[in-house]
Amino acid sequence: MHRIRALIATALVASAILAVPSPAMAKAGDVVRAGNCSGAADWKLKVSPDNGRWEVEFQVDTNRVGRTWRVRIYDNGILRLTTLRTTTAPSGAFTARRLVPNMAGTDTVVVRARNVTSGQLCVGKVTV
Repeated sequence: MHRIRALIATALVASAILAVPSPAMAKAGDVVRAGNCSGAADWKLKVSPDNGRWEVEFQVDTNRVGRTWRVRIYDNGILRLTTLRTTTAPSGAFTARRLVPNMAGTDTVVVRARNVTSGQLCVGKVTV
């Protein structure tokens, strides 16, 4: 019985530690969204304040290395970045970043990433 209690206590402590978000994941003022792509991939979009601008960071995780994606970042409908990114080891992920202006009023950032071979699509949207 003592061993079972010890295991339960260890599990509770471990789950409490894992539930605390890491400071590197998101800072005060960051807006983070995540979701699934049209196929077997996931995306995460983070928009952070950066000296009067917004830092846009979009990550796609496919668990497949060497896949090429076309990424487009739009800020209030204005195309701010078009680039190709390739998933890298060890995770089969890529990240695209861009600083965009913090325009007057509400800003809407939309990021689209399409796998150039399979056509798989990831779309993330944040309003700040």
